[in-house]
Amino acid sequence: MSQLQEAGATPVSDGTRDVRRTLAVEGMTCAACSNRVQRSLTKVDGVSDAMVNFATHRAVVTYDPDRVGPEDLEAAVTKAGYTVPEVPDDDAEHERRRVRLRRDLTIASVLTVPLLAISMIPALMFDGWQWWAMAMAVPVVAYSGREFHRNAFSNLRHGQVTMDTLVSLGTLAALTWSVVALVFLGAGTFHDGMRLRVTGLPEVYFETAAAIVTAILLGRMFEHRARGRSSQAIRRLLELGAKTATLEDGTTIAVDELTVGTRFVVRPGERIATDGTVVGGTSAVDTSMITGEPVPVDVEVGDTVVGGTIVATGRLVVEATAVGRATLLAQIVDLVAQAQGGKAPVEALVDRVSAVFVPIVLVIATSTLAFWMLQGLSFSDAITRAVAVLVIACPCALGLATPTAIMVGTGRGAALGILIKGARALEATRSIDTVVLDKTGTVTEGKMRLADVTGVDGDPDRELLIAVAAVEHASEHPIARAIADGLCERLGIQVEDLPEVTDFEALPGRGVKGIVAGQHVVVGRPSTFSDELAVDVADDDQGDGRWLVDDRLHAAFDGHVARATTAVMAGRDGTVEAVLAVADTIKPYAQQAVASLHAQGLTTVLLTGDNRAVAEAVANELGIAQVIAEVLPADKDRVIQRLRDEGRLVAMVGDGINDAPALARADLGIAMGTGSDIAIEAGEVTLVSGDLRAAADAVALARRTLTTVRSNLVWAFGYNTAAIPLAAAGLLNPIVAAFAMGFSSVFVVTNSLRLRHFRGLRAQRPTPRQRVERWGLRIAFAVLISLVVLTAVEFQRSLLPGRIIEIVVADADVLPAQIQVATGEKITLAFTTDRDARFAIVAADAVDETMPHVGHGPGDIPGAEPMAAGRDIATSVPAGTSVRLTWTLPDDRALLEQLVVHEAVSGATIEFVVIPDSG
Repeated sequence: MSQLQEAGATPVSDGTRDVRRTLAVEGMTCAACSNRVQRSLTKVDGVSDAMVNFATHRAVVTYDPDRVGPEDLEAAVTKAGYTVPEVPDDDAEHERRRVRLRRDLTIASVLTVPLLAISMIPALMFDGWQWWAMAMAVPVVAYSGREFHRNAFSNLRHGQVTMDTLVSLGTLAALTWSVVALVFLGAGTFHDGMRLRVTGLPEVYFETAAAIVTAILLGRMFEHRARGRSSQAIRRLLELGAKTATLEDGTTIAVDELTVGTRFVVRPGERIATDGTVVGGTSAVDTSMITGEPVPVDVEVGDTVVGGTIVATGRLVVEATAVGRATLLAQIVDLVAQAQGGKAPVEALVDRVSAVFVPIVLVIATSTLAFWMLQGLSFSDAITRAVAVLVIACPCALGLATPTAIMVGTGRGAALGILIKGARALEATRSIDTVVLDKTGTVTEGKMRLADVTGVDGDPDRELLIAVAAVEHASEHPIARAIADGLCERLGIQVEDLPEVTDFEALPGRGVKGIVAGQHVVVGRPSTFSDELAVDVADDDQGDGRWLVDDRLHAAFDGHVARATTAVMAGRDGTVEAVLAVADTIKPYAQQAVASLHAQGLTTVLLTGDNRAVAEAVANELGIAQVIAEVLPADKDRVIQRLRDEGRLVAMVGDGINDAPALARADLGIAMGTGSDIAIEAGEVTLVSGDLRAAADAVALARRTLTTVRSNLVWAFGYNTAAIPLAAAGLLNPIVAAFAMGFSSVFVVTNSLRLRHFRGLRAQRPTPRQRVERWGLRIAFAVLISLVVLTAVEFQRSLLPGRIIEIVVADADVLPAQIQVATGEKITLAFTTDRDARFAIVAADAVDETMPHVGHGPGDIPGAEPMAAGRDIATSVPAGTSVRLTWTLPDDRALLEQLVVHEAVSGATIEFVVIPDSG
């Protein structure tokens, strides 16, 4: 993109002196960032419009060059807290960010993995492990997470809050509290028990702060890679162009050195250097990368070719007719870049939500902290829930939902020869209910062709057909030329080999006549042969100047008229011997295209200036119910307006030239184009191919893209709507929230990437093996996602408390004496004591062996190892604190009945009373 846009301003096609400039913007991390940049640019005096796309990191600004300069625009971006690179290079910037993310993620992972291990696995805990945890967490939060803090600080200086604000506040809050608890509140002395299952005062959250940074960096790495794939459309289009051209004398030059009129040679397998006209040779040209058509096109001298297409067979000599930005490929690249840089109307809602979303989240997080503190929850637990709210609410997915789908959808369209000019065109297809199809050049070839030749007894005489071809070739009438060309092709002869015609005469409105090889040849309407004054017949059989016409030829002629086909009779020396029919033939696959439009719930209308009989014949063959015929080109836009006045939402499909007013009048204009004659400005959607199926593909792709946008938005809004209350209620751990937030962004981008597999009607059907491979990948991906979700759910479930059972130590008494439980039940023992205590879950017959001091390993608690499978089921409870121990009871009833809760200092025990199974 940068190769096209770094030059700066381009005129805006609205009749004003305004220019449009595209700026690369570095440093944006969410939709709120792009909104800030957009507001800053809009405030510049002289700027009439500004659109900032978070997915492409581009700002498109329309401004008055007499009042605003490029430096003013860059200053506005800088004032908002972001930067404009001197040389915007997408590839270089993408690689720089990839390297930076990989470095930060590597450092964070190397420190976070052991930090999580020693914080969550009791067997790995040792005296002073909290200090080591702090030593590993601080570099992760301070260095690997520096981008979050830097952006948050920059945003605060400008009075703004973004996603980075939430991440920075959440991680710094967890880290700061943990440092204070460790250094000033004695958390370092409280280290016994299972870390995941024991909470109390004071508590530390070093692993939470580090894991949040690592999880978000991991999500951004995946997101960065996926976004790189979604923005490959323009890069691939640029790669289609040839780099060099070979001149006729064998000299090789760079394509940039070509000028209009230069002739160059293209050999089989090479790309055509630029748009041009074939002046030598014949070949089959693969145009699939431009038109989306899988079948090569045969070209010969006089045909136009498009730069970037590949010569499959034969050697061509081409004369350049367009170079540089005037080529079709350059126009396509510009159009795709414009479409990907724009914003869909639905994004207005996203922008409004993003503008207030982060402040609302901050209020919710603060309220969560205050609410739980007032409810008597410890500060440690309350801040955990507030941090979870901050992290889970990051609106990354919201900002990516629309632009990534538009990027992928428009890019895929370009690969199929469907040029969608902007997001508004995509949005327009959602409500379209009627498609008006121009007949000539859209559903038909727009060119008369010989359709049928009928003789009295089968095929007419060859000599007659040669004579007819010679007489018709002498005429300038389109029907006559179609007959001459069709007969030459049918007979396998060249036009230059036709015999000479003498005494040629055109009979206006009736036909032609002439003498060929001494024979009087007449071609025309039946009335031509009955008009003695119009036809001079020498030596006719009747001697009265009339022509003999067999009844079978009359029947054949009437049959063609009934089918709305143009027909003429042909004869020689007084006898009519053949009926020839010409027609504007329906394009291949047009019927399939119309059927596809109907399958999408659209009503089709055939619009033409041709007579009604011809139009209805075409409509009947295509399955179109409504026909509007005999309409002048200048009146077509009035027809479109009338349909709109009836309450219809209309898409017009036309050739992009004669139908320009109607295309502009329609709710959605789809311009058909062929080769380098494409009319880029004719409609909101331009089809490089002349295949009508491309129009059906355009509607289907646009609707698929909008469906993807909606599913992305539903996920992004629904995700935050459901997750924030869970986090505020304490049902979502901050670590799980961080991974879920990253996963949401990856999900949105990956969902958008599915558009790359849109095939359309023209694509070749996949082989059985390809289908199996595709479904295999889908199933594997679904299984992977399911495993990730199930793992996260199970991890989160393990962090939730079970049924709370209060155990109180007061005045040397331990209450209660018994606990009623069920096998396999998850319980949370809440210990409150007025003195230092040591609790352990051990076998009843091992109570006498239990020492007053509870250590860190199973060997320090006799009887624990057989039950705990190598894990401590014990905790220390300092005086004046409240400690919780969460444990899932064994499913073995006999084993559970042998266990007791033993307080090692006083020697008191609490028995488990197993409730009988309900079954």
